Amino acid sequence: MDEQPLRFDTKIAVLLRDDLVPWQRLNVTSFLVSGLGSQVPEVIGAPYEDADGIAYLPMFRQPVLVFEATKEVLKAAHTRTLSRALPRAIFTADLFSTGNDTDNRAAVRAVPTADLDLVGLAVYGPKGGVDKVVKGARMHP
Repeated sequence: MDEQPLRFDTKIAVLLRDDLVPWQRLNVTSFLVSGLGSQVPEVIGAPYEDADGIAYLPMFRQPVLVFEATKEVLKAAHTRTLSRALPRAIFTADLFSTGNDTDNRAAVRAVPTADLDLVGLAVYGPKGGVDKVVKGARMHP
């Protein structure tokens, strides 16, 4: 059987600030995609099961593209995400010094939108809209 690759008309993108150290990049990416997965149910596929019948949790139904950019490009991407009203998750530099969900939410709530020290952004939406959001960023190496 000749199966054609599945093409998606939507995109999941994570944009990381380019000055993060490796552990921060991984941590931020993990937190950001958990936000999308919890609030945008259509991004989640079906549960997995191995040949022995052991069940595993479902994962995203499509690839997650990871980009990096300067602080300025990340800020512009955030503005474009807001103007397009796309589902999004953010991670700010302040969250590296908190230790729990309550303090994380308080740290974000304490800062006006324009002053957020963004280190990461996840966005989901139509492919063209997400492409416009991440304009100026480059694929993560």
